[in-house]
Amino acid sequence: MTADVIDIDELNSGKRREGIFGAIYWWMVKVGFAIAGALSGVIIWIVGFEAEIPTVEQQASVDGLHAFFCFFPLIGTLIAMYVMKDYSVTEDRANAIRKELDKRKSDIENTRDTYGSNNFLDVNSEIQLAPYTSPYNFDRIELPQIKLMFRELLAKGVKGLSFSPYVKGQNIGDLLSENQIRRRMKIIQPHTEWIRSFSCTEGNELVPNIAQQYGTKVLAGAWISEDLERNEQEIEALIKLIQNDKVQVAAVGNEVLLRNDISEEQLIEYINRVKAATNNKDVLIGYVDTYFEYYQRPLLVEACDILLVNCYPFWEGIAIDESLDYLRTMYGVASSVSKGKEVVIAETGWPSQGQSVARAHPSHFNAIRYFIETQTWATDNDVSVFHFSSFDESWKVRFEGELGGRWGLWDENEKLKY
Repeated sequence: MTADVIDIDELNSGKRREGIFGAIYWWMVKVGFAIAGALSGVIIWIVGFEAEIPTVEQQASVDGLHAFFCFFPLIGTLIAMYVMKDYSVTEDRANAIRKELDKRKSDIENTRDTYGSNNFLDVNSEIQLAPYTSPYNFDRIELPQIKLMFRELLAKGVKGLSFSPYVKGQNIGDLLSENQIRRRMKIIQPHTEWIRSFSCTEGNELVPNIAQQYGTKVLAGAWISEDLERNEQEIEALIKLIQNDKVQVAAVGNEVLLRNDISEEQLIEYINRVKAATNNKDVLIGYVDTYFEYYQRPLLVEACDILLVNCYPFWEGIAIDESLDYLRTMYGVASSVSKGKEVVIAETGWPSQGQSVARAHPSHFNAIRYFIETQTWATDNDVSVFHFSSFDESWKVRFEGELGGRWGLWDENEKLKY
């Protein structure tokens, strides 16, 4: 039962906490032993048992001991049975929970593979990078100092942040309110020039208008998936935002090809459709996917006005010490096929908690270090980077475990994490 409860907790919280449950379990056991020891002395005193007197001469005391030492365990067992009468974890449910947890771990490994790590070495030797040395020596920096560095950098502002609108308790697909979008926009507005949104329906269409009111530029995305009916709604909503001058850059889809939701031909058709409907607007139309998808798809490069690439050294299992050079090479891979078009890093980041992926380890220190190094490199080299993400997203815990919900600079309660 303890193992099953630990599995349920991991399913709900995204955290694997055997240590906590083990500590609680054995604390209760030791308290039980302590109570038993104390009561034993009391019981012996009540029945009047005398160690110096032969047992056969104090049968009444012995019978009293028998009664007490049967009575208390019996009562305790009955209480335990009553407390656990609604325990609902059958063998079938326990197996289903374990299967779901195994699937989560498999999904993390599959994500790592699909982000191009298996193909990276094939092109790495072709990429020529300008020399760059980080100005920081993180081996000599402690957590309090790096937090101060983070706050100073954030106060100066960054180029772009991915906007996370869903508040604690909400799930993907819930209708967003204007108040929650406005509240979160107000929090991040002093720190970023651009924000990136991921959808144009279910309240997400309010994001560009509110951002405009705060003087923040918008990279707006239409969420494209296997659901062709919803795709139509997303595309029409994106076209409307462009026509109403609410958007500076538009993304028709996010990692659609990586997920294999639709074909490249269908995606390019969507992109061309948005272009045709908004050709009188000075808005760059593109698509967001991993750097490696662009490397493999020259027709996609041709269709886009701008290359919006996702670059995650973390998902490819790269150690934090090597992550900046790896990011620079990812950017170089996309730039090598860009045909002179601007390349924007539409997503990159590092989680603060959760499961490690190969040599990539989540921690507050590593998340701060990655933010500082990537933002400093981007500023020094005039590269546009959207950091993922602004806020922790608790809804992702149900799909990706704790790792999925811990990418934000602010936590789910909208407090700055570092």
